Amino acid sequence: MGTPKATLEWHGSTLLRRVTGIVARATSGPVVVVRAPGQELPAMPNGVEVTEDAREGRGPLQGLAAGLAALDGREEVAFVSSTDAPLLHPAFVRRVVAALDGEHDVALPRAGGFPHPLAAAYRTALLPDVEKLLAADRMRPAFLFETCRVRRLDEALLLDDPAVAAFDPELDSVLNLNEPEDYEAARERPAPEVAVRCYGALRSRHGAGRSPVLVRAATLAAAAAAVDLELDEHVVAALNGDQITRDPDEPLATGDSVAFVAADAGG
Repeated sequence: MGTPKATLEWHGSTLLRRVTGIVARATSGPVVVVRAPGQELPAMPNGVEVTEDAREGRGPLQGLAAGLAALDGREEVAFVSSTDAPLLHPAFVRRVVAALDGEHDVALPRAGGFPHPLAAAYRTALLPDVEKLLAADRMRPAFLFETCRVRRLDEALLLDDPAVAAFDPELDSVLNLNEPEDYEAARERPAPEVAVRCYGALRSRHGAGRSPVLVRAATLAAAAAAVDLELDEHVVAALNGDQITRDPDEPLATGDSVAFVAADAGG
């Protein structure tokens, strides 16, 4: 690619900032980023943890081992994503994680004719199995799937979830950027369509009140700008009615609803 994927721009954010934010929105546990030794990373949400590969250049299983080790003893399930997934949707993440039932160790999506081990859910108890494969230089995720219980999620199973069917019908969540041409094509895609409302004093000044305004915005800052609103310490946003934030870099996904309110309203 010529440039570290983590720092690549997509609609006003970096790929790493976007993916970590989407995963944080869709899961309740800690978010862990696995980096190469000494790798510099762009800004990420508060609370994101960073760990390092023990050895660089040994493929996705090495990164999986580092991530599972960071979560060992704290979480039973981890959703694993690559960095270069700008179209990852929270509904897809939730669907995959929920599919990992008590009878399986991995929930593995299959879309576009291929399995996607870097858009899958893993039991953290698989860490010893992954480490054994690494010690034997068996570096492919397929070797892990031969030794554990895998629930394979075909397109029909993924789209059986109403939210995935509505907001990610083409399963673009699994799209990754392997070549410069892939990145350029991803940049040409429109930003997510989101609904914006303004309440209280902001309604009269910026519109977008009782009836939502549909805008294209990949971040909270872009959604605010779309209704001529300056996102500052006097404004707070409710994302989908529950998540309260004023982080301008908070990633948005298709189908999101954003409500802007004066931070001192009623104060």
